[in-house]
Amino acid sequence: MNSPQKTIGFIGIGSMGKPMALCLHNAGHKLVLMDANPSAATDLATAISATTASSGAELARQSDIIITMLPTSAIVEQVLTGESGVLSGIKKGGIILEMSSGMPSQTKKFAELASSVDATLLDAPVSGGVSRANTGELAIMVGGPEQQLSEVQAVLACMGKSIVHTGDVGSAHAMKALNNLVSAGGFLIGIEALLIGQRFGLDPDTMVDVLNSSTGMNNSTQKKFKQFVLSRKFNSGFGLDLMVKDLTIALGIAVDSNTPAPFSSLCRELWASSASLLGKGQDHTAVAQLLEQLSQTELNSSTESPPN
Repeated sequence: MNSPQKTIGFIGIGSMGKPMALCLHNAGHKLVLMDANPSAATDLATAISATTASSGAELARQSDIIITMLPTSAIVEQVLTGESGVLSGIKKGGIILEMSSGMPSQTKKFAELASSVDATLLDAPVSGGVSRANTGELAIMVGGPEQQLSEVQAVLACMGKSIVHTGDVGSAHAMKALNNLVSAGGFLIGIEALLIGQRFGLDPDTMVDVLNSSTGMNNSTQKKFKQFVLSRKFNSGFGLDLMVKDLTIALGIAVDSNTPAPFSSLCRELWASSASLLGKGQDHTAVAQLLEQLSQTELNSSTESPPN
């Protein structure tokens, strides 16, 4: 979807941020790029004739809208605050789209800081992974004032196919964490089912096909099991440590709302145990290896896996 050209400051040129920035560029927006790894921003800027900034303040002074796509709320805080942070250079009436998977309580704090300098921060986390970031078909959840959402709706539409207003600021980050909780639970139970079936004598590829035409179908059976687990590639582009972070946020929401969540707690513990077992830098689909070790069975594919 085309929209009036804006200058957009994009902070975080990672596995998700890069394709999202490219979607904005392809829609005709001018980009100012920044990343903790300067070469990531420089390389993309060179490829698309964009510019780079060495600080958040410098980026903010050049931008109509600022997007942060970063690993944690702690890193978002570093980028926003301080003498050279985004908030020190943002224009009055400026809008920040915090598209990371953040902590709702921290997001509310950032929104208050933005308001103190006559700017607005919306939380706008995404779901869909690298494949849908590449095609501009992400699901985007947005928390914050509807008036400001209407101002950035066309920009968001360059990156996402579904844009849902979830309520006040912070609500979208809560929804993203809960979405990932459901996704994480579906992944684990699906892998357990494949392990049970393989040990019984069923073919895992056949099981995935049956699940995908039956009531057991979920996002993992459709888009992860053959592509990243049975293929043994474990390279979906979303980190195991980030999934554990999101599950921890979801459990924190349960505690804060005094909601019993026994299955969710077990789910988070299994993912955290996998992160501890496998070490840093693992893809989230590698969690299957924890269940494989528990059952002393490695899932195997009888056919060539489909392309990612």
